[in-house]
Amino acid sequence: MTNPGERAYAHAKACGIIGRSFVGKRIASLEKAQRLSELDRIIFPSSFANLPERELLFSLEKRIEERTAYSIRTIVRGFSKPPEFLVLLLRAYEYTDLKNAAIAIIEKDQNPPPHTDIGRFSTVDFTTWPDLRKMVEGTQYTFLLSLKKNSPDKQSDIIALESALDRHYYNALWKSLHSLPVRERHVSQKILSDEISLKNCSLALRLRHYYNMREDEIKTHLVDIKAEDAIKSLAFPLDSFEEWSSWHWKNFLNHEVAGSHWHADPRHFQNAASRHLYHLAWHYFFSGSTSLDTIFCFIKLKQFEEDILTGVAEGIGMGMTPKQVLSTLGMHT
Repeated sequence: MTNPGERAYAHAKACGIIGRSFVGKRIASLEKAQRLSELDRIIFPSSFANLPERELLFSLEKRIEERTAYSIRTIVRGFSKPPEFLVLLLRAYEYTDLKNAAIAIIEKDQNPPPHTDIGRFSTVDFTTWPDLRKMVEGTQYTFLLSLKKNSPDKQSDIIALESALDRHYYNALWKSLHSLPVRERHVSQKILSDEISLKNCSLALRLRHYYNMREDEIKTHLVDIKAEDAIKSLAFPLDSFEEWSSWHWKNFLNHEVAGSHWHADPRHFQNAASRHLYHLAWHYFFSGSTSLDTIFCFIKLKQFEEDILTGVAEGIGMGMTPKQVLSTLGMHT
């Protein structure tokens, strides 16, 4: 049980951070940037990097990620005894970093990928890369050591690794959520339920579309919570829009275009799913509650902002305008 005073303080601090974040109406301000250096000055007006354009993208993306993680960490560490649910939400960075580090081992990279500082909440020893055993020794990630490796192609190992970490993360997150009082998790449970269902559906679409994976194999990669809609989707053909008419998430599929042959687009579905979760978090964050639900929504809004900012940065790096990137993501300003 968290202290009401701590929750109120966390809520007030979160409101201040969101007010300065690039969510809601402030997303439109990103359209002013035509170059990465201009975007850097918009996002970091007092601490932008003086780097050539060709060197700026990596630096900008890393600083965006680090600032987001720091904002979330600031809120979580404000609790004298942070609920495991909030700690795991922050530790999503560690899961992602471990995923990237393990993939780099599979790919036999010469240098370790960067990782994000989450302070005292970190459990993985990234300094021992590429020795995976030492990296995860004494942590909840030792299950990675028993994963089958050295498949005929590296991609199979990478897919197995990514899905194993995703299943472990969401199972732990779901379990920790249900350790909270019902009144503290009503909204979080609704949004997290949708997130897991949509993640499963997105994965199923990608594995079918890009890898032509069999139905029985796809099922082994799904998070075993909220997998019903993803499993149902496996019965629908990827080239017939009408066949999906009874599916729960059908409105997130790309629509038919007259004169063109329809095929399910995993990227379109993923963008629509992200917008759905963003709108839910936005709505409930401003509901006036100071429960842990609000902190959950704050974390989701900051992670969405990170995705938007890095997406715009990558788009500019490829010659797109911010408006084109936001339009592709379905964010109409």
